Amino acid sequence: MSAQSGFDIIGHPPALRLRGNGETHELSPLWLRERTQAPDQLEPMTQQRLFDSHAIDVDLTLTSLTAKGEDQVEVVFSDGHQEVFDLGMLREAALDESPFPEATPWDSTLDQTLVRHDWEAVIEDDAAFRRSLDAYLRYGYLILRNVPTDPERILEVGAKYGYVKETNFGRYFEVYSRPSGNDLAYRSVALGPHTDNPYRNPVHGIQLLHCLVNETSGGLSTLVDSLQVLEQLKREMPEGYDLLKQTPVRFRFVDAGTELMTHRSMIQTDAEGRPTGVHYSPRLDKLPLLDDASTRLFHLARQRLGALFTDPSYEIRFALAAGELMLFDNSRVLHGRTSYDTNEGFRHLQGCYLDIDGPRERYASVMKLRQTEEEIA
Repeated sequence: MSAQSGFDIIGHPPALRLRGNGETHELSPLWLRERTQAPDQLEPMTQQRLFDSHAIDVDLTLTSLTAKGEDQVEVVFSDGHQEVFDLGMLREAALDESPFPEATPWDSTLDQTLVRHDWEAVIEDDAAFRRSLDAYLRYGYLILRNVPTDPERILEVGAKYGYVKETNFGRYFEVYSRPSGNDLAYRSVALGPHTDNPYRNPVHGIQLLHCLVNETSGGLSTLVDSLQVLEQLKREMPEGYDLLKQTPVRFRFVDAGTELMTHRSMIQTDAEGRPTGVHYSPRLDKLPLLDDASTRLFHLARQRLGALFTDPSYEIRFALAAGELMLFDNSRVLHGRTSYDTNEGFRHLQGCYLDIDGPRERYASVMKLRQTEEEIA
């Protein structure tokens, strides 16, 4: 069998071993049986199984393995199933590598041209749309220019990148100074770096903010990449970092007609424990009930995290102009705003939220379209 395939066939008892990433894995008969591509057992379009894999006999074994050329292997199982497997498919399934661009942490030195894209190009050209999705998945945010400033245009942009989520604020919300607003975002005061809606379950994954009017010299938008900051916090305070990652915190929102509350850790991780973002809003969280020493460590780590989030070396600051829209991962990228003087003029933004998986779904779709076009060509 080809060394390039990364597989070895073992004869007695039959076994199939995968070599990759400097490691060797013997593939379990149960794992192999579940990866069947047989048309009577797997629906080809949906890739959903037509049998109950949970009912496979736990004592299943391999009866025989036979190489079929360089790229295939015939497998016979003790339950009588026989199939020729493509080794490339098995390798892809075993390594389980993400088909999406890898997240790239950034700081204040990030080249802004990487994340600035033209809305008119995005809606007219699949390649431009794909580039904007690639940038979002890498850096956690986008700034779109030339977005028309008519009301509710934000919903069209949201639908392009995912699925708009309705909240107690509506399908979209208005952001301008009003003394009776039910959130500080509706005042002209400065807003420190934060994530939205940590009191929701689940937290809304993506936020859009579309500038319709900005006649003020203040009100600068600020963005910070939590992935970059968390790397630094972990280096400085590993025990405090772990405490923030493992300890649930209460987040609560209250207004005249609404109360929302949930408990979650401040550092968000994926299934393998790697950080993917934060739940951070000093206006809304409460210290958890811990022993005194742990409480002080938690507070110190939270305090240091806040100091890093406001460190200019991590922050990008810019004026969002009329016709510009920023779209960002609400857990990964913290946003804020400098104060502004309402006497200078009017500042009016509209915002909405999307599910977190929208851009990934769109990216997978445009990549499939690209692959189809290349095959036809």
